[in-house]
Amino acid sequence: MTGEATTGTAPEASDTRTPPGASDPLTPPGASDPLTPPRASDTRTPPLPAQEPAPPEPRETHRAAAPAPVPLPEAEGPRDAVTRLRAHGCWYPSADPDGTEAAFICDRGGVPQLWAGPVDGEGVRLLDSSPDPVKEVSWSPDGRWIAYTTAPGGGEHSRVLCVRPDGTGRRLLAGADPDTSAYLGCWARDGSAVAVTLAAPAASRARRDGLWQPSDPAPAHWTARDGRATLLGTTAHAPGPGGTPAARTGAGLSAYLIDPDGLASPVLLATEPDAPTLRVCDLTADGRLALLRRGPRGRREAVVRRVVDTATTFTLPVADGDQWIGRFSPDGRTLWLRSDAGREYAALFAVALDAGGTALGTRVVAERADSDLDLLTLAHDGRTAVLAWNVRGASELDVVETSARPGAPDTTGPPRPVPLPHEVVTRITAAGAGRLLLALSGSQRRPGVWWAHEGVSLLRTPWSARDEDTVPPGRPPVRPVLTRLTARDGLPLGGWYYRAPGRASHEPAPCVVHLHGGPEDQERPVFDPLYHELLGRGLDVFAPDVRGSGGHGRSFVDADLGTGRFAALDDVADCAAHAVTAGPADPTRLAVMGRSYGGYLTFASLVWHPELFRTGVAVCGMSDLLTFFAGTEPWIAESAAHKYGHPERDRELLRTLSPMSRIDALRAPLLAVHGEHDTNVPPGESEQFVRAARERGVPAELLVLRDEGHDFLRAENRRLFRRAAGDWMERHLRPF
Repeated sequence: MTGEATTGTAPEASDTRTPPGASDPLTPPGASDPLTPPRASDTRTPPLPAQEPAPPEPRETHRAAAPAPVPLPEAEGPRDAVTRLRAHGCWYPSADPDGTEAAFICDRGGVPQLWAGPVDGEGVRLLDSSPDPVKEVSWSPDGRWIAYTTAPGGGEHSRVLCVRPDGTGRRLLAGADPDTSAYLGCWARDGSAVAVTLAAPAASRARRDGLWQPSDPAPAHWTARDGRATLLGTTAHAPGPGGTPAARTGAGLSAYLIDPDGLASPVLLATEPDAPTLRVCDLTADGRLALLRRGPRGRREAVVRRVVDTATTFTLPVADGDQWIGRFSPDGRTLWLRSDAGREYAALFAVALDAGGTALGTRVVAERADSDLDLLTLAHDGRTAVLAWNVRGASELDVVETSARPGAPDTTGPPRPVPLPHEVVTRITAAGAGRLLLALSGSQRRPGVWWAHEGVSLLRTPWSARDEDTVPPGRPPVRPVLTRLTARDGLPLGGWYYRAPGRASHEPAPCVVHLHGGPEDQERPVFDPLYHELLGRGLDVFAPDVRGSGGHGRSFVDADLGTGRFAALDDVADCAAHAVTAGPADPTRLAVMGRSYGGYLTFASLVWHPELFRTGVAVCGMSDLLTFFAGTEPWIAESAAHKYGHPERDRELLRTLSPMSRIDALRAPLLAVHGEHDTNVPPGESEQFVRAARERGVPAELLVLRDEGHDFLRAENRRLFRRAAGDWMERHLRPF
């Protein structure tokens, strides 16, 4: 479970193992690390005119008040980081109008921050030196502003800021109230305003007597943060009907167009009471129509809405995954969408629209058998589409030209493949006439930004880390092997097997079964510092996609809904058995590990299959689905109900699926890891499971990472987490 802050910022509950492109420094085996992470401290197009007040929408009390820009002190940093990581990552690029410069996120200073510089030169500059991690970046079409989101204190709440490309004029656009969150949408085509979604403050977080909730002050005993934390106190876990509030009351999401100069009043685009997600993906050039993405996980939909009266003119189901689902053509008469409506796999749809935004026809114009359309980007002229296809976890890139058809949707020409230097594309953005910027990752490299001009091969930007800097010398990354298996009920499964170097192919090895989050995430062949840490300690890693994972078709994603989650728990055991027969993994030295939903599966696997795994490491996982619903953010609860079950109507199912309901079966020692500011999956989920294990005499420890939320973004914390997990696995998987 996680909010959408990892590949985007509209609030939702799909998960990624790490932020897109996030990286952290590596240290050679045996090198020392600090135990405790440090505590962070002109001429312009006229703005959009203010619209006439729209008719009141239902449940008006849920509308978030329109924010006003707040000037901030300048925070431009040095042209290079004071402390530069040996192998940093660069991701989430956004180009200026002519494509010569890019703004991007980079962690070369130890935390994801906003940088900018020429795509073909070294002269990058730090635009915001504050310690708050940056999550998204968007350069305005007129080149005057760079909008971006940050996570104050590293937590789950976010705010939207903007700064001029030279580092001046920094101001807060939305999210000043610590009880609200603001999320970045698209720019108006003339750059006069940027769309922002604002989550109004929720009702007070419900609390059961004695259970620590994230809104409470952290107990005094949460001071040991070096991997050897102990739990004190006698708080008991008491789930069951009537014992836990169903969920916090949400306060709705509202989307506005905001002028960063503050010269025009905010324009309300949409209000969604108790919504799980709401993102403004595009606006027509004349500002008449807005493209919104809304809905819970597995049931997203594209919505075309008239700006003047907020009337909805068209809806269509769209795929999960990347939040930027589509774009209008230059004349606003065709809408390009990445959708899986009525299909197993997402494809490119063309929707013909009349002048009022009503659909005249819809058809599929680009598709692949057994492959999802992962990413969709259109060039600034709207006549070139770039398509990234998910082919068994890797990316394949096509460029297609579009052409107008009077009275019908536009059509596309034949695809032109673009060779890629690495396996996975995480973002594509237009960069001036005929130029693209791509964020790439792969099993042998850290995330970096590459640029391409038509007819020219992809070129790495000089400020992206070199491939040879991925890891310290002497221990190259392990390239994983794609492996297939069949679940006990006949469903095909698969995953990536990483063999520890220096071990004979036939020699049984200790193995960590690592489970990704989501559950709609997908295991992909990208370099993971955690896997590199485990492999360096002589441990194999098997990273499977159990049912519910993305990239394998809509039926596979939906196979774990409701009671199907019991079969997903069986999938974990089947994957462990496959690691033994095909790995080969040592059946007496198996461990299970995962983050977010994978953390839930870790908790669950240790109590559903208590004799299978020798140990486990659960990261930000849910241990009781009822207390999770009561403590998480309202929009995450709204979205999660479709996947797991409704906290009131399906209360007994959620109780049965909760690892805490079977805690007496726990036998294996456990390490739990959590970010102290996680409001997606509150830290109490790890606390109650570890405490219950210790009360039953099972060795269990809890590592709480300060200044972190659901994603671990600070380099020192990521190093600490990686080392603690490696130490734990090595200690508990050594031979008898």
